[in-house]
This record gives sequence, C-alpha cells and structure tokens, in this order.
Amino acid sequence: MAYLIHLLILFAIYGILGLSLNLVMGYTGLLSVTHGAFFGIGAYATAILMTHAGLNFFVALIVGLVLSGVVSFIIGAILSRLSGDYFVLGTVGLNYLIVTVLINWSDLTRGPLGIAGIHKPHFFGLSFSDTPAFLVLSLIFLALTFLVARFVVNSSFGRALKAIREDQKALQVFGYNIFSYKLAIFTISGALAAIAGALFASYITFINPASFDVMQSVFILAVVVLGGLGSLRGSLLGALLLVIIPELLRFVGFPSEIAAQTRQAIYGLLLVVLMLYRPQGLIGEYKL
Repeated sequence: MAYLIHLLILFAIYGILGLSLNLVMGYTGLLSVTHGAFFGIGAYATAILMTHAGLNFFVALIVGLVLSGVVSFIIGAILSRLSGDYFVLGTVGLNYLIVTVLINWSDLTRGPLGIAGIHKPHFFGLSFSDTPAFLVLSLIFLALTFLVARFVVNSSFGRALKAIREDQKALQVFGYNIFSYKLAIFTISGALAAIAGALFASYITFINPASFDVMQSVFILAVVVLGGLGSLRGSLLGALLLVIIPELLRFVGFPSEIAAQTRQAIYGLLLVVLMLYRPQGLIGEYKL
C-alpha cells in the first residue's frame, strides 16, 4: 500500500508538470524543452528557504512560484519572438544554463552535492510528514492546477492561445499582440511547474541539479505528447502511464543496472510509435 501511495504522489507531481507544459505546448503550439528547469527552480527555492531560512513550506512554495514565474517571464521575453527550431533550441540552451547555475552557485545550492534534510509540510498544526497525508496534499495541488489550467483554456485568453496555434498571422491582422500572449502563458506555465518542484523537494527531502536537467524536460514533454496535445485529461493520463511503466519493469525482472536504460528506450519507442500512428497523443486534439 505504501508503494502505491508513493506512485500516486509521483503521478500528482508529474500531472502538475504535464498540465502546465500543455498550456504552452498543446494549446499555444510552442515546443518547449525547458520545463525541467522551472521544476528545479520551484524545488530549489522551497528547499533553500525551508532549510536555510526556516520558512514554512507554503510560504516557501509561494516564493518559489513567484521566482519561477519571474524567470519564466524573462525566458519568455527572450524566446517568444523566435519560432520553430530556433525556439526549441533556445529552450534547450536555457535549460542547460539554469542547471549550470544550480551546479556552480555552490554557496547557495551546494552544487552537485545537492540539498538534504528538506522538511515535510506543516500547516496550522497539521503535519503532512506521513505519505498518506502527503498524497492528499499532492492531489489537492493537482486538482487546483487542473482548475487553473481549465479556467485559462476556457477563457477568452485561452481561445486566443488556440488561435495563435492555428494561425498567428491571421490573429495579428485583428490587432492581437501575439508576443504578449506568448509571454503571459509562458509565465503562467513556469509558475505552475514550480508547485510540482516544491512538492518534489519536500517529498523526496533531497534534491540535486541532475534531477532537473534536459532529460527531465524531455520526460515532461513525453508526458504531454503521450497523453495528448491540447487535452488536460490527456496530461493526467500521460503522467499516470509514464509513472507506472518503469515500475512494470520490476515485475518483468529486469536487472537494476539495465532498468534505467530500458526505461529510456521504452519512452523513445512510445514517442516514435505515437508520431507515426497517433501524433496528437492518446486523447489529444492537436498534432505535434
């Protein structure tokens, strides 16, 4: 039972990441490979503020959310005037840049050694130190993220994002500022990713830069592509499947030393098959 709860917590964390990335990638059509960095900013902000400043988890989470939103805004301002392959390469490069900062700013982040001893959340006498309670907290944040994402998608702002994906030049003719829309959704998406980072740091109680590299961004991208572009429910489905698939290898009996490589191969094979036979994902609306 404890192991099932562990998997559900990971599902909630990656569900939040999938939902937030889908706003940028699925609905707006911007292929971003920098979400692992926003995930890391939320995690590091929470870890540093809780371990060094002694702040409450929820206060640290808010600070991390704002900080990730600011960084997302800056990155969005740099990249939103780019398109196509240039945009993708820019997101990859900035993910590497942020991870490099986490590695080299050792006075604050402890570099490759990472930060250990991160506390579990407490709120008005309520403790979320045991895994069932933490699962409830994680699912609450997942539900809130889903509601925020759905509100964005169903608003006039969300309809403009879909129009940008379909034909942004036509939208410009009607006087829409495409740059500001891209910048806004990039900021919202990065801020939401920080929620997952805060949960991850507090749950695992240890983080290091390797947890938020480009491969993490690719994994989050796979969550969205597998579940479905332009589908919030698809993001949840993709997160659930990609959390469960590695665990199935345990039952197949793969040796631990090759399980990681096998997992990466399975992810790659899934993406290739989807691109060939169902490029919009399992329950998506748009093609990659």
